Amino acid sequence: MKILAIDVGGTNVKLLMTGQTEVLKIPSGPKMTARKMADEVLRASCDWAFDVISLGYPGPVVDGKPIKEPRNLAPGWIDFDYAASFERPIRVINDAAMQAVGSYEGGRMLFLGLGTGLGAALVVGKMVIPLELAHLPYRKKRTFEDYVGLRGLEQFGEKKWRRAVRDVIGRLRAALVADYVVLGGGNSRLIKKPAQATRIGDNNNAFVGGFRLWQNEIAVASPSEPGHGQAAQAPAA
Repeated sequence: MKILAIDVGGTNVKLLMTGQTEVLKIPSGPKMTARKMADEVLRASCDWAFDVISLGYPGPVVDGKPIKEPRNLAPGWIDFDYAASFERPIRVINDAAMQAVGSYEGGRMLFLGLGTGLGAALVVGKMVIPLELAHLPYRKKRTFEDYVGLRGLEQFGEKKWRRAVRDVIGRLRAALVADYVVLGGGNSRLIKKPAQATRIGDNNNAFVGGFRLWQNEIAVASPSEPGHGQAAQAPAA
């Protein structure tokens, strides 16, 4: 089975298929709709023969469906029919959770994605739990994302931003009783000396996570919402 993994970001949409080594990039941004994304992905991957798709979405996902429009892209993602547009089975997961799945090496792992915003997921055993921590209050009526996302980096500069990242890692690791923390996202490269029990992950692990979603290695727990909240179990091998 050939798997296409798509990582949707605010700057680029990146894609890789099992058996390939070159990551393809499509510029995204505030004019990128779900329809445009699908059309451009199919165009860019026209030489690849894939059977199924994993898609990392930059926002909360419940039961395989986005429930909020992305903050840094054009609207129209919630009601889009992904499977029909790609004409293949597809599994949609929060983008941070997909990278977390690919970064997991056992125990209780907290993944934090330092990019335009703050992505987060917890992996325990064979279960990944997407987390929405970015907009929780942190300091001075500002959120975690205001300090450790791109806005915080631009406003405070690298030195203060790194201090905030270290503090946030310590707080969240303690709160979630994580054995270790993996940092991903484009700005993780700015962390020169990771905090205790913290390592910098490889952003290409998003593709590893996308592949694992179809290889029955892990199950995805949906965020709590009325009528939801159950684990979306991976099918038996």
